[in-house]
Amino acid sequence: MNDIFAPATGIGSLPGQDAREAAKTATGSFEDFPFLPELPARGPGADMIGRTAGMLVELYARVEPSGWRLGDRPGRDTKRARAWLGEDLDALEEFTQGYEGPLKVQAVGPWTLAAALELRSGEAVLSDPGACRDLAASLAEGLRLHLAEIRRRVPGSRPVLQLDEPSLTAVLRGRVRTASGYRTHRAVDRQVVEATLREVAGVHDGGPVVVHSCAPDVPFALLRRAGVAGVSFDFSLLTERDDDAIGEAVEGGTRLFTGVVPGTDAALSDPAGSVMGVRTLWRRLGLRPELLAEAVTVTPACGLAGASPDYARRALAHCVRAARSLADNPE
Repeated sequence: MNDIFAPATGIGSLPGQDAREAAKTATGSFEDFPFLPELPARGPGADMIGRTAGMLVELYARVEPSGWRLGDRPGRDTKRARAWLGEDLDALEEFTQGYEGPLKVQAVGPWTLAAALELRSGEAVLSDPGACRDLAASLAEGLRLHLAEIRRRVPGSRPVLQLDEPSLTAVLRGRVRTASGYRTHRAVDRQVVEATLREVAGVHDGGPVVVHSCAPDVPFALLRRAGVAGVSFDFSLLTERDDDAIGEAVEGGTRLFTGVVPGTDAALSDPAGSVMGVRTLWRRLGLRPELLAEAVTVTPACGLAGASPDYARRALAHCVRAARSLADNPE
């Protein structure tokens, strides 16, 4: 499974509003693992929730002062989200002529989407188990169509689907606040969370699915059971409590997308220094050094929407150099 990946890639979001410039950066920085950029600076509909809401089938959302809310019919906000996605796909197609290899596309996963989208009542979809099931089914169908569009536009690509789930741990622990802010929604049963993730990931027809979270306490074991091929995370948030789960993930063939490069403007250390912590983790777990290149993809810690354009380009290039350092000097 891991031979379908490559040593480095981006997370998804980039600064700015120019789709062609973003596609040029994403494809030029990662010649063997480009990604479809997201540009949230364009406004509602280009943000991660709105972008994914625009992919839903037979469910529609509009912007309210409190956030994105489900409605009865596609309005201007849905149309705007779809138009921007179409613009991004046009730009990606332009800069991937003749490309063959893995190509990563991102969408918000079912649980973060359920925590962020509101029902007509103003309460989160997360509050209604039936609505959660309907949302997951709609998302799955939308992703199936999106992946088919990617294959049509970039026929030599092998799409990798990334599900962004920054709220997943909060959903599991009952920490998502209600609309009033005074209470939290009940924790969702882990088996239900796992089954829903497996269902949504299954639309990729055996293709690789990666779950990304830049929040603490990523549930590695649950994600492995859900059948994902890779887990993407902010490496700086790991603790030794995660060691066993990470060791089991590596030995089970799960790819680690290690976010070691800061997502906002910061001084960049030398490439070897950026991955020093990964080597230290490997030694602590007693894993074979030669597994590093097979098991690790280097990424920024999170999306780069909040970075300056110059830093974003340097950060992506730094990921490539850090991955090369990891492969050349695994000890």
